[in-house]
Amino acid sequence: MTDTPTVLFLCVHNAGRSQMAAGWTRHLAGDRVTVLSGGSQPADRVNPAAVEAMSEVGIDITNQQPMPWTDEGLARADVVVTMGCGDTCPYVPGTRYVDWELDDPAGLPVERVRPVRDDIGRRVQLLLAELGVDASV
Repeated sequence: MTDTPTVLFLCVHNAGRSQMAAGWTRHLAGDRVTVLSGGSQPADRVNPAAVEAMSEVGIDITNQQPMPWTDEGLARADVVVTMGCGDTCPYVPGTRYVDWELDDPAGLPVERVRPVRDDIGRRVQLLLAELGVDASV
């Protein structure tokens, strides 16, 4: 792993969980972590309830766009965090994988997305600590 670890967040649509995780990581770690995210079947846009929930904690993900995961991103990743993509998530031998079991916020109202957002925030803080990255909270 380099001095600046690269974390790749993967979910199916790259519109909710992985976007919130990427937003939390950018917010807490700044340029101390390279953040990538992708999906196996990217949606047309980021989940509006996820955008709203993140804005409530001061994190703006409105300009993010769901993207497919790439072989380049996989090759660069020191850690791959999967969230609900199961067998569709790619696997690269020798890369550290972490699977976060989280409710899918797709189609949920913001009231039900908030607990997912908060859970992701806690998990990102723990991941950053494991990576030895100072999280500015």
